[in-house]
Amino acid sequence: MATYEGQHYLAEQLESLSAQTHSNWAVWASDDRSKDFTRAILETYRQAWPDGRLSIHSGPADGFVANFLSLTCKACIEADYYAYSDQDDIWEADKLARAVRWLDSVPAHIPGIYCSRTRLVDKSGHEIGLSPLFKKKPSFANSLAQNIGGGNTMVFNNAARELLREAGDNIAVVSHDWWAYMLISGCGGKVYYDPEPTLRYRQHGSNLVGMNSTWQARLKRIQMLRRGRFRNWNNCNIAALRSMSHRLTPENLEILERFDRARSMSLFPRLIELRRSGIYRQTLLGNIGLIVAAIFKKL
Repeated sequence: MATYEGQHYLAEQLESLSAQTHSNWAVWASDDRSKDFTRAILETYRQAWPDGRLSIHSGPADGFVANFLSLTCKACIEADYYAYSDQDDIWEADKLARAVRWLDSVPAHIPGIYCSRTRLVDKSGHEIGLSPLFKKKPSFANSLAQNIGGGNTMVFNNAARELLREAGDNIAVVSHDWWAYMLISGCGGKVYYDPEPTLRYRQHGSNLVGMNSTWQARLKRIQMLRRGRFRNWNNCNIAALRSMSHRLTPENLEILERFDRARSMSLFPRLIELRRSGIYRQTLLGNIGLIVAAIFKKL
């Protein structure tokens, strides 16, 4: 769990962890120098819960991505499975149980990562909708175009964690969850998207990352596309994946190479090479947006 200035909702999230039907868990909380009562709330729960249930660490104070990656790569943390937790959500009671049930079916030597749909709630916890339901299979080709798994839903095994640790906590990536989806799918791991919502994802003004399912959010993403934000993100992601290219499967390395080549080609070869790469998004509108971005050289 990465925390920063989370005093308003942290206790409710910790209570939802305490209510999990899968009872064999522990929390490693990394706080990024909060100036509110976040650290005090964590300390209260550390003392109230059984010994070893909650440990508190100091984060790198370099943003949420660096904070999550610092926890991911921390050598003293050892478990069978690992889950990312935001500070302001509310986990459904069976969240961990559902994830562990699927992960138990993945051979230990194969990287595996579970993610799910979410139930959207407002700042008071009242339901306001659901995140998009993705129906196409998760894959590396999909991961290069979008992230379908919010970090707050992700649970992964030791083989997946070793890949993330090998990449390191200083790697420059757009987000820790998108990076996990790309790296684990790219290296031949298994990714499962659960259509059943497993947590209540709080939408409020302090969200560092929110949902992109409203028309207002889509308009904002179009503006970001025009300003070249997605192209910069792709530059960052491709560079990070190249640092782990020795771990990518041959098929996925070829997908990466085709995608990267397409981005610098003239218009018609660019569109042809993009199609050959197999890159896709989960929805029709998303794929139309992908083509538009390719036409205007914004990928």
